[in-house]
This record gives sequence, structure tokens and C-alpha cells, in this order.
Amino acid sequence: MGPDSPITELKGIGEKTAVPFAKVGIHTIADLLEYYPRAYETYEEPTDCAALEDGQKCAVLGTVVSVSGIRRFRHYQVFSAQVRVGEDSVQAVWFNTPYLRKRFLKGGRFVFRGVVTVQKEKYRMQQPECFEPEAYEKLLHVMQPRYALTAGLTAHAVTKAVRQVLDDGQVQIPEYLPEELLKAYDLMDEWEALQQLHFPANETVLRRARDRIVFDEFLQFILGIRRLRERQERMQSGMHMVEVSETARLIEALPYRLTGAQTRVWREIVEDMCGDGVMNRLIQGDVGSGKTILAVLALVMAGCNGYQGALMAPTEVLAKQHFQSICALLAEHHIPLRALLLTGSMTAKEKRLAYAEIESGEAQIIVGTHALIQEKVAYRRLGLVVTDEQHRFGVRQRETFAEKGLHPHVLVMSATPIPRTLAIIVYGDLDISVLDEMPSGRLPIKNCVVDESWRPNAYRFIERETAAGHQAYVICSMVEENDELELENVLDYTEKLKAALPGREIAGLHGRMKPKEKNEIMERFAEGQIEILVSTTVVEVGINVPNATVMMVENAERFGLAQLHQLRGRVGRGDAQSYCIFMSGSKSEETKKRLEVLSKSNDGFFIAAEDLRLRGPGDLFGVRQSGVFAFHMADVFQDAKVLEQAAGAADRILAEDPELWLPEHEGLKRRMERYARRNGESLSL
Repeated sequence: MGPDSPITELKGIGEKTAVPFAKVGIHTIADLLEYYPRAYETYEEPTDCAALEDGQKCAVLGTVVSVSGIRRFRHYQVFSAQVRVGEDSVQAVWFNTPYLRKRFLKGGRFVFRGVVTVQKEKYRMQQPECFEPEAYEKLLHVMQPRYALTAGLTAHAVTKAVRQVLDDGQVQIPEYLPEELLKAYDLMDEWEALQQLHFPANETVLRRARDRIVFDEFLQFILGIRRLRERQERMQSGMHMVEVSETARLIEALPYRLTGAQTRVWREIVEDMCGDGVMNRLIQGDVGSGKTILAVLALVMAGCNGYQGALMAPTEVLAKQHFQSICALLAEHHIPLRALLLTGSMTAKEKRLAYAEIESGEAQIIVGTHALIQEKVAYRRLGLVVTDEQHRFGVRQRETFAEKGLHPHVLVMSATPIPRTLAIIVYGDLDISVLDEMPSGRLPIKNCVVDESWRPNAYRFIERETAAGHQAYVICSMVEENDELELENVLDYTEKLKAALPGREIAGLHGRMKPKEKNEIMERFAEGQIEILVSTTVVEVGINVPNATVMMVENAERFGLAQLHQLRGRVGRGDAQSYCIFMSGSKSEETKKRLEVLSKSNDGFFIAAEDLRLRGPGDLFGVRQSGVFAFHMADVFQDAKVLEQAAGAADRILAEDPELWLPEHEGLKRRMERYARRNGESLSL
């Protein structure tokens, strides 16, 4: 049995049992081993009732006194057990688990563990875990993994499968890094790292194991983009473009002057597009720094040179907004180019008409979502592709266009503020242009960091802003309630806010919704029909609403500073003063100090640098940044030092063996090929 063997080769996992594993992306043994715990839990000694506090997660050792029958309550099947703990009594309640009832016989002794509620010296636990005392003894003070689950996939099933792979010796994953690299960077052996990551002996060992896996992810990613860069530098565009008067006329007619940074970056784009090579350029700049107008200018330049330009947006709503803005700009300034919209939700007839216009060349600027790179889309003369960082253009897509006869120029826009030293590493396949200057006339966003006691004030403030005709976002870190994490979630919060602010139009939005439902809600918010949008970070790049003036982030301590800064960029897009409220559920001084950085500055690059400076060993899980880099565990900000080490290792390897032909790199080459197959696109060898 090897890393690529299907999980159905494991004992106890058949075709039917494998279905819930497949839902979370586990198909092979390697997938299972790379399905890392999202948290760990250490079981504490059972306590007596006198020490229990309301809302605390704890364990009690008690004797079952009585068990109720199963009752139906709305959509729930409920039963309870009275448990004697010393001189006190605890009521344990379970929902929709009737099969558990037969386990609790009168007189049975168990350890019950869960969140306790205390009201007038009455103790209650909902949905507690239950253990035989001897079994619980074995769990004491040992770090237990907690995995992300889905319907039909239990923690027991994942833990049992991982233990089977790690313990029975059937699977062999030989070390693929040369011995000298392991010593140079003090890295743990990969097999040991996997064992310690899933079942750590202690936190110190866990950190070393995590560093090894993070190093691997970074190294394979960096090697992939370095190889990609080499291929790109050898590529000729085959296009002949020149500067056109239409772009100069458009710049002159804009209702504002381009900043010095925008002018500098525009010259870099023009030089790339008029050169012999293929442009692969990243425009990195804060929200509001003026990236989009540069992209539009590049599309106009391509169109006026007789080529087509495609602009790919992360959501249909944003694609429509871009399309409408471009159409208005072309019409207002009499630029003879036709723009076309292509999205997944269009009817079959609408798509057929769009495909025909694209293939004939009648449409010179095509705006859309991922529908732009479907097989049915045949471009006549595609000369430029503009994407945001959520859709970094990979090798497979570029090859698709190459087969149509052209290597298009690629322009990537990023609002993720990454310090330049790190950006050079992670965007190693792209030339980087930085917009480090904001347009004049924008009102700076007013920020505050508060604790949960300030929430009623925040609600009153949101009430005033919406009553004045503005809109607000409220961001939650979770979609629905989780027994293990006491965090605000979209589903419950939406209902709570409706009760607190009656009369206001409020809706919830999250990534588990169907695309059609998501688009409908975002469109209603963009049109002003929804006044308050409660959402997960799915709104980060998905919508432009100049009328929104309030951004409130619940459990702000759970997010990285760069991500909070990007969320803040959803407001402050119009003429009215905008505000951002960061609500923290943590009383830690260190957390408060970190969040206060956001109150001091609206400069994303300063915030990113401060985020790096303030991070110590940090939380192993809590403040991961989201974004384009689809690592299982690594985080560009949290693991900046490991990233730099991996970049150094990649330099050493490629300097010695650019094609990875040496025998000591054979394992690395095989791993890179597997990494490319599984992560695809821009990282193939």
C-alpha cells in the first residue's frame, strides 16, 4: 500500500464508507495523511460540581440515576439522563442520537464531558461526550486531534483511519529530502512529522512537526514557480502591439489624475505589452489604490491593437459591475470597442450567442467569471488576460490559449498586502508592480477595537447609519454553531440581528450556499435592497458597494491582520465617511496590541510588516490568512521564517541540479510530480 493507494484498501473502509471521506477531499492514503487536525484538545481531570462555571467545558465522573424516554421536539429527538456527581446532580441531554439511550443503564458510572450551563445551582450538559472511566484515564493530558467533519464523517472514523495508516506499518513513505538539507535546516523526518502532527506527544514536538510540513509545502510550491518562471522567460508572445491614442485620451478625460504610482505602473505594463516576451505581471496594491483602471487601460490597448482582452472576476456580481463600468467608459469616451459579459448563470442561448461573438472577434473585451476558460470558449485573437489573485492563471489555462495560437499577456491584481521580501518569493513567476500611493480625496476609514460589552453600542451605530440610507457588513468567522468553539456564526447571528434591529432588511451570506443563491443575495445588497449583510469572509473580494459605510468584524482575534485589512476595504468606497469596528472576544493584551495596529493605520503594507513583527510562535491555528495560496497548513505571514528557509533551500537545489536529475533528488522529483498532479495548474514540472 502506497501514498496513492485508495483509502478503500484500509480495513473498515468500503465503497459506501468512503463517500463521506470523499466529501472532504480524501480519496487516497496521501489525502488522508494530509488531512491535518484543525485543533487539538487536552482532556482534564474530572471535577466536582462546586468547581463548575457557566459556559465552561469540563468533565465530571458520575453515576446514572435515571434515564428519560425519547421525546420529539420540533425536528429533534431528545432524551436526558440524571447523573449523581458527589452530593450534586447533573442533567445530561442529547439530541438526535436515540441509539445512545440504551448505553445508559441505571447505576452505570461514566465520565461526561461537555459545556456546562449553571442556573440557580442546577447543572446541565448538552450533547456531552461519554467515556468509561478506564478509557477516559488513558486520554488524560494527551493532545487529541480534532478534524474538520461533514455529514456522515465522524471524528472516530477519521482518527481510526489515520491511526491505522500510521501504526500498522503497511504504508511506507520514504524520506525524500537529502540528508544535508535535513541537517542544514534542522528538519524532523517526514514520517515522524506526520505521526506527531496527528498524535503529538506535546506542543514542543508538535511545533517541530508542523514546521517540517510547512517547509515541504513551501519548498514544493517555490520549486514549481521557479521552473515556471524559466519557461515563461523563454516564451515569445508572437504579438505586435504599440501604444494607442485611445488610452492617452482616456487617461486625460478621467475625472481624476492618475497617481504617480499608477503612472509608473502603467508605463511598466505598456513596455511589457509592446515587448517581444509574454507579460506576466502582478499589480500589488491596497483596496482603492487604483488597480482596476490600469487593467481597463490594458484591455483597451489590447483591443485597439486588434486583439481580444479577457477580465476574469471571482464572482458574477463583481463581473457584472466591471462589465457595466467598462461599457459606460467606452460609450462616454467614444472608444470603438465592444464589451461582452460571460457568466455561468447565463442561459444556454445567451452563452451560444456570446461564444459566437468571441470566436468571430466581434467582442474585443470579454468580462466574466471562470466561464471564460471553459472548453467551449474559442477566442479569435486573445492578447491579454486580467485576473485577480483568487484566479491566478495556471499553466493548464495558458496552454489552452496557446493551443488556440497565442500566448496571451497575463496581468494579475492583488489586494493582499505582502511585504516585498515575501512577495518576491511567493509570486516568483511574476514581475511585481506596487501601487504604494492612494488617490487623493478619499476619506480615511475610522477604526475602533472593542470588546463584546460594546456590542449594544455597535448595534445602535449600525441602526443610525442604515437609517441614514447607508449599508453595513457584519463578518462572522463561522457558518453555523460549533459545540467546541464559542464563536459567532452567520446563521444564528443573522436571526439575532433581526431581533435586535427590527425593521431593517438583513440577510446572511456564506460559502456553503448554492452559487445562484449567493449571487442573488450579493446583487440585492449591491442594489441597496439589503441594508445589513451578515457574512463569512466570502465577501472579501466578491462585491463593490460604495453605499456601505460600516464594517463590523466579530471575533476579530480569529483573523490575520492582512485579512482584516482586506475586509475593511469593502467600505470607504464612496463619498461618505466609513467606519470599521473590530470586536474581539479575547482579553489577551497581546491580541489587543495586535488589533490596535489596525486603528493606527490604513496602510496595508505597514500593517503586513507589523503583523510579521508582532507574531511570535503564535497560535498554531487561529489567525491563518486566506487567499490565493492553497496550502494545507502553511501560511505566508505566520510562517514567514520557514518560507525564507524554503526559498534558500530551493536556490541551493536548483543551483546544483536545475533539472532534478541527480540521484539524491530522485525522491524530490517524484514528490514534485505528485504535488503538480494534485495541486495542478501553475506548478507542473
